[in-house]
Amino acid sequence: MANIKVIIVEDHDMARLGLSVILGNSPDIEIAGMYADGQEGVDNALKLNPNVVVMDIGLPTIDGIEATRKIKAVNPDIKVLMYTSRENEDDVLDSFQAGADGYITKGATAEQTVAALTAVSEGAGWLDPAIAKIVLTNIRRSSATTEKRGEINYKLGKNLYGLTEREMEVLALIVDGLTNPQIADKLFISISTTKTHVHSILQKLYVESRSKAITMAMKEGLV
Repeated sequence: MANIKVIIVEDHDMARLGLSVILGNSPDIEIAGMYADGQEGVDNALKLNPNVVVMDIGLPTIDGIEATRKIKAVNPDIKVLMYTSRENEDDVLDSFQAGADGYITKGATAEQTVAALTAVSEGAGWLDPAIAKIVLTNIRRSSATTEKRGEINYKLGKNLYGLTEREMEVLALIVDGLTNPQIADKLFISISTTKTHVHSILQKLYVESRSKAITMAMKEGLV
């Protein structure tokens, strides 16, 4: 039985159809509606209350970034996954500032797209590898600028990489040497959710393995 209620907001007919096929093939996903207009997407998101809105950026009436901002202002519990071909820094950062929970490009595979949506629905967040470096570079640049001004920067240390509180807990247990099943037992979450958190942590730290995540965590003082 489907447990992730989704609406798609995409103005290109073929892209919308292709995405609906990709998501529709997952038994865990229910597509509650599809819309080609930004404001229409906002109105129906607030009406249907989906778990996740899959949002393009380039939309008529209002763009996907403004649509995300409007949805989050009324119901921050609705997750928004940006699904776009845009990879420039301004669009990426503006999307997250508007409240987006994840960002994936249209060049992603079907498996990556479903994984991204599932991660976002569980609150783990998702950064497409193609744009993860943009976000990390920007955060580091902002942190360096703030340090030079002698200010206290909230994003330094533990928050530098945008890890959630739950991801920090998982990372600490990884450093302690726990396996995914052990982490799941420790935190009373499913193994699937644990794997999603681990994946998100690796992406945010911009590393490809648990061992490198441990090294990064120790080096940056994350735990």
